[in-house]
Amino acid sequence: MERRLVDKAQNKQLAPMGLRAFFKLADSWALTVEDQMVLLGQPSRSTFYNWRGDKISGVPHDTLARLSHLMAIHHALHTLFDDSTQATDWVKAPNAQLAGQSALDRMLAGEIMDLYVVRTYLDGLAQSA
Repeated sequence: MERRLVDKAQNKQLAPMGLRAFFKLADSWALTVEDQMVLLGQPSRSTFYNWRGDKISGVPHDTLARLSHLMAIHHALHTLFDDSTQATDWVKAPNAQLAGQSALDRMLAGEIMDLYVVRTYLDGLAQSA
């Protein structure tokens, strides 16, 4: 039997909070619907719009992990920068440490590992700040 770190009851509790925070973040980063869907792990359009409309009864574990990475990225950015504009500018600017891509471009490559790479990079920067 597979053991999950988050059970169904916890998922039902965490998913709405995580998605609400994600949609605020997506708005602040001016992400398209397509970009948002990539970051969330490519849910179907109907599922995406249900989530956007706050009709959430839980999410796949992959999506919950993605939300965790994105919230950690958001937290690290606000540890490093004084305001949201600076944080958003950093996310969208080319970065030599990410092979010249912006952090957002890296995250939009679509794999959960891309979110992890940006998260760990920012965690390192935030710890040394």
